[in-house]
Amino acid sequence: MKIVVQVRLLPSAEQATALTATLRACNAAADRASRVAFEQNVHSRNDLQKLVYGEMRSSGLGAQAAVRTVKKVVDAYSSVRASVRTGNPHGVRQVNARSKPIRFREYAAQPFDDRMLSWQYNAGTVSIWTVVGRLKGIRFAAHSHQLATLVSHRQGESDLVLRDGKWLLIATCDVPEPTMVEPRDWIGVDRGIVNLATTSDGQNFQGRRLQRYRRWHARKRAELKVKRTKSATRRLHRRGRREHRHATNVNHTIAKKLVAVAQRTGRGIALEDLGGIRDRVRPRRDQRATHSSWPFHQLGAFIEYKARRAGVRVIVVDARHTSQMCPRCGHTARNNRRDRDRFRCRRCGLAGPADHVAGINVRNRARSAWVPVNVPEPSA
Repeated sequence: MKIVVQVRLLPSAEQATALTATLRACNAAADRASRVAFEQNVHSRNDLQKLVYGEMRSSGLGAQAAVRTVKKVVDAYSSVRASVRTGNPHGVRQVNARSKPIRFREYAAQPFDDRMLSWQYNAGTVSIWTVVGRLKGIRFAAHSHQLATLVSHRQGESDLVLRDGKWLLIATCDVPEPTMVEPRDWIGVDRGIVNLATTSDGQNFQGRRLQRYRRWHARKRAELKVKRTKSATRRLHRRGRREHRHATNVNHTIAKKLVAVAQRTGRGIALEDLGGIRDRVRPRRDQRATHSSWPFHQLGAFIEYKARRAGVRVIVVDARHTSQMCPRCGHTARNNRRDRDRFRCRRCGLAGPADHVAGINVRNRARSAWVPVNVPEPSA
């Protein structure tokens, strides 16, 4: 499976100046190539390279840098077409790209292949191509686990990124997947806003701290927006990134704990299919911000890739009425759940926390869905 490893570069002032000039030159060339691709309706990498390669070389890019830049442009348009085909509802950029060329930011990430970038793991340095010549001995910092992954599994391109004044290298690693273990049973996981995840075992990961953290950031953003200065805009961007990193760390922690329990007990993980939930649900006005910032998809993605690395099965089941159905008698009604926290069956009287009951229903549906898959076909 493909994963990425992020390391931080520690360039000197002169090296940082050269890296900055390289990003600006590559993205300026990508901008010009994007206009050519749009005006002449060129989608092929080879065809676009024939049109723009000479101009890129004359502008100061190396041969391999020109090839990587052309590929970056072609990949960007391929992503746009794929998003349009799948009907991505969040594709404002994709819709605009159909009527005008894609533009590349001045300091957008730039891919580097092994001809342009080499790693010296023992020395903790990299050698990288720039527009002012090859820079050798640029130090980098990485966690010991990340470094071990780089040494053993790095494969393909690495992206040079400038983010908040920090230089990063994001390397692609091809990690072999372990053999999937046949699950003895399933852990049902109900995802929500108040409780980010609740399992059929009764384990609960509350989201109240994350909500308070988001509300605090929202108040600070409102104060900065009133000022309308360049400094306030920069602080808004930094604050937004800080909030995103915090939410991502929370989801990583939850996913890691869920996968560890499943791996230790020999069970699989069952998740609800929440695709399109933002289109199906119409929250109240005071709930819109909370609902739109709910990172349920990211949590599901983290659980799936961590489970694959651990050899744990993941199954997705239908999410309809999981919080309204009684897991004992099967009675389904809206008044089984009179409020957000409590469940009480109107037929058999089963009562308990609503999210825990939903997790049990998810587990039961996984059991029913997995049996037909693994039953051998009857003989003729």
